Amino acid sequence: MRALHILLVEDDADLAQAVAAHLRAAGHAVTSCRHVGDARAAAADLVLLDLALPDGEGLALLREWRSAGDPRPVIVLSAREQLSDRLRALRDGADDYLVKPFDLDEMLARIDAVARRAGRPPRQALRIGNVLLDPAARHASRSGAPIDLTAMEWSVIACLAGRPGRIYGRSDIEHALAAAGLGDADSNSLEVIVSRLRKKLGPRAISTHRGLGYRLELPSDAA
Repeated sequence: MRALHILLVEDDADLAQAVAAHLRAAGHAVTSCRHVGDARAAAADLVLLDLALPDGEGLALLREWRSAGDPRPVIVLSAREQLSDRLRALRDGADDYLVKPFDLDEMLARIDAVARRAGRPPRQALRIGNVLLDPAARHASRSGAPIDLTAMEWSVIACLAGRPGRIYGRSDIEHALAAAGLGDADSNSLEVIVSRLRKKLGPRAISTHRGLGYRLELPSDAA
């Protein structure tokens, strides 16, 4: 894990102290604040952002950053555990979502994963038959018509598109869902997500390899 300058925006003093100490012990530099006003212009490589702050809402600050073109990775820290809260944060530009209370070592692992993703070059758009996928822009179309994909479906596609043609195991894909804060939705099993994606992208867009996992297929007849 490379050393980062992390901005911690958290108004719970005890939690902020524990998180900052753990980050520094891992070799990171930390700037802590508890107000939107102080966080707005603070420099950092990555942001840990609470949602309920004394002078405003964390998601409003996140939307402000994204509207201004700020590309810094942001991991939301929140006691709000509903799937709808996580989806809203991801749609507003969060890169990951940790529900309080969380394990500090898991936090470090999430930071490492998000930082590695942020350091990669943007993925190119992929064509699967008459389907065009752009995981970076979260845009999909079929024969020119837009396709509406859910956050879970995009997480699966983004994982499989990391290296098209490679077989990704269930654990790889489940880790991608967990990293996006979407791994505990029992009603949306991996099989159901893949089935929905095949209906939207074409029955042969994703192949199943028994005992191994799934692969994103790129032949001209995939759709």
